[in-house]
Amino acid sequence: MKVKKIIGMMVIAYLLMIVIIFVMLRRTDQSQLDIVGVNDIVQIATHIWIDEVATFEISKFPEGLDFTIITNDEEVLLTTRDGLNTTINTAISNQDTLVNIIAHDQIVGKVIFYNNSPALNIRGNIQIVAVVTLVLTLFTTGGIWYVLYLHKLVIKPFEELEAFAKQVALGNLNVPLAMDKHNLFGAFTESFDLMREELHKAREAEREANQSKKELVAQLSHDIKTPVASIKAVAELMQLLTKDATEKERLDTITMKAEQINTLITDMFHATLEELQALPVTLEEFESHKLADILRRVDYQQQLKEFFLPDALIIGDLLRIEQVFDNIITNAYKYAKTQLQILACLEDDHLVVEILDFGAGVPEEELPLLLQKFYRGSTSTMEIGYGLGLYISNYLMTQMNGGLEVCNRPDGFTVRLKFSLVGQTFLKLNPRQGNES
Repeated sequence: MKVKKIIGMMVIAYLLMIVIIFVMLRRTDQSQLDIVGVNDIVQIATHIWIDEVATFEISKFPEGLDFTIITNDEEVLLTTRDGLNTTINTAISNQDTLVNIIAHDQIVGKVIFYNNSPALNIRGNIQIVAVVTLVLTLFTTGGIWYVLYLHKLVIKPFEELEAFAKQVALGNLNVPLAMDKHNLFGAFTESFDLMREELHKAREAEREANQSKKELVAQLSHDIKTPVASIKAVAELMQLLTKDATEKERLDTITMKAEQINTLITDMFHATLEELQALPVTLEEFESHKLADILRRVDYQQQLKEFFLPDALIIGDLLRIEQVFDNIITNAYKYAKTQLQILACLEDDHLVVEILDFGAGVPEEELPLLLQKFYRGSTSTMEIGYGLGLYISNYLMTQMNGGLEVCNRPDGFTVRLKFSLVGQTFLKLNPRQGNES
């Protein structure tokens, strides 16, 4: 509606300008002589001339006309104001009106009535130019204002929509589209912003769904590895104990299939871990004897020597701790192939659990690399693996406010785990009352 009103006002102003100019061009010529006044002046001049006693005084003549009275010799007898023509030649040049004064049947002089038409025409032209200039100025100012108004009302919103569309095309859905209540396209821009919000919600829902799927696949993949490794270990143990050829062949099949499943699960976990930024860790408080239960469960080859754990209140995630112990003990069985020993003690605000094997260890220069993803030591080339066990274990221990360290000993290799205590408060029991296994 605003645009229509502005256009209507401009059209009315344009038509009004045309009417004013037309009226000024067609106005009545104010320079037309008053015939009655001319006759009166000529009659008075004639009477004065006949009455030789009288004199030519301006007070004797009516007002309203500019004139000059001259003799035949062009002697000026009376003029109403300065600047009037006083000779016949100048009067003719200015197109003045000349009227004879006749006395005693003779032309004795003339009355020159001044023609002010040129001055009036100049004044009229100046007025027309002034009116046209004023109207053009108003139109120019109005046009500039209208262009700025259209830029603010139409062009700028479309530029903002264009920039907004580019942001959406680039995937940036966090920047809202600013809306102005005076904007003609307010509802239009609001619909675009609603579309952005819906796209953002859909993208977030998709991202969360993908994240949940990846976390589920990663968790299931890693959790399945534990029972598969146990099946494989038991099958290998039965192969060593059995004498029957048929049974050995069946156990070989079980071992081969378990290894195949383990490989597929590891590949799936590998692919998921590449995209997964974090595995979920839920912290809770529990007593240290639950660590002993976990160690017994993951010792599928029964190679752990008797161990002692001090009683303490620990912060951690039991599921993730079982994954950590499973990874470390599985690696020890795979590479060291010896019995394992557990040492534990309280250090400041941590419970430290050391897992010792009695194998050859690893080269010293490779120790800093063992916790990196996909790194496998030079002594592990004969075994199948992907270099993820210690990497995942270190990550999980860090997420539980603990830590993981590795080191060589003269008689083997040690993995050192640090579990955070609850507020540095632990159950101070007699060492003989601790957890033993």
